[in-house]
Amino acid sequence: MTASLLVNAQFLMDMVDTSKEMGKSMLSIYKKFDNIKIGGYLQPQFQAAQEKGAKSFDGGDFTTNVNNRFMLRRGRIRFDYIHFAENKGPSIQFVFQFDGTERGVFIRDFWGRIFENKYQVFALTAGMFARPFSYELNLSSSDRESPERGRMSQILMKTERDLGAMVSFDPRKKDHPLRRLKIDAGFFNGQGLPATGDFDSHKDFISRISLKPYPLSKNISLSAGASFLGGGFLQNSKYVFTTNTNGAGKTFTVDSSSTNLGKIAPRKYYGADAQLKIKHRSGFTEIRAEFMTGTQSATATSTETPASLLTATDGYYTRKFNGAYFYLLHNIFNTHHQLGIKYDWYDPNTRVAGTEIGKAGTNLNVADIKYSTLGFGYIHYITENLKLVLWYEIVTNEKTALTGYTKDVKDNVFTSRLQFRF
Repeated sequence: MTASLLVNAQFLMDMVDTSKEMGKSMLSIYKKFDNIKIGGYLQPQFQAAQEKGAKSFDGGDFTTNVNNRFMLRRGRIRFDYIHFAENKGPSIQFVFQFDGTERGVFIRDFWGRIFENKYQVFALTAGMFARPFSYELNLSSSDRESPERGRMSQILMKTERDLGAMVSFDPRKKDHPLRRLKIDAGFFNGQGLPATGDFDSHKDFISRISLKPYPLSKNISLSAGASFLGGGFLQNSKYVFTTNTNGAGKTFTVDSSSTNLGKIAPRKYYGADAQLKIKHRSGFTEIRAEFMTGTQSATATSTETPASLLTATDGYYTRKFNGAYFYLLHNIFNTHHQLGIKYDWYDPNTRVAGTEIGKAGTNLNVADIKYSTLGFGYIHYITENLKLVLWYEIVTNEKTALTGYTKDVKDNVFTSRLQFRF
């Protein structure tokens, strides 16, 4: 698409008489902005939930009296500028992207990248950009087949992006022996976009090593990756809760030692993913899988990373978690028609289950409930610029002793979405 734009722009400039004043002005503008690309997409959608006021990770909770809604899920505009050094390839890239919906306008990307051109393998990125963790987190919402990322991805990495700096090893020469390997590693504030600013001096280290699509045969390719996040945030409270077993069974117990003050509440994530793509007469069949596990520190009622420091009287809750997702995608008739099935789960506290949650005196609550989601749907790639998604998700929570969660909550959601892209 970029090449087409450049060809069309060059054609238009060939039609301009640059000996005239107007032509000279147009040539000046062309030379200044010919390396700018503008793109974006719009996702209007209609949704229906099982009950009014359903809590949902499909675009946010439904309000108290609502079980169906029209909404603009995303409205993105992105500006890319790339400067090419003479006879050396790209030297600098700058990206600015914002998201505008009925809920407001928010910055999503604001970063710059410096390319090393001697060996053509390294690059430095700084600013606000997607964390180099996970395959699904870094797959654009315009390209993803399911309407939303999994529950675990949304909770652990809300809005996907953070402020930081990252070094990348990504060979650009076609004959480089490691051209299929990519390594990203960087330091980030840790709180992500939900925070108004960094609230401690501790940084998250995030890294990902990935194998670009590798041909196993003429019609089969494999890609894979491994991710790590090591970080946390400052404890300005002496109260630290962890899940343990005592005479009453599984419960949160508190360590109130004064030495906890000033320590780092841990956040450690480990992830592994793989994508297998098979070509056939109608298009492609693709299988994706990703598993994550680790330690998350958060609050009593949520496993989402806090957007601000907790008060000195609040307690920090540290939980072991795991989760995964699996995709099966298959083209029917041709590449314009695709069927998809996705299954994912998120267990925010792997040390407890079922009726242990909600038991009196344990402090185990809604934040400890395991959820699984089965989604399936049809995607119609009508044109290069227009896509239709029809998707239904069956959301299942484990049955607990907690009021309101003694059985499965009715929170299934149907989504009908059009995506306009340019």
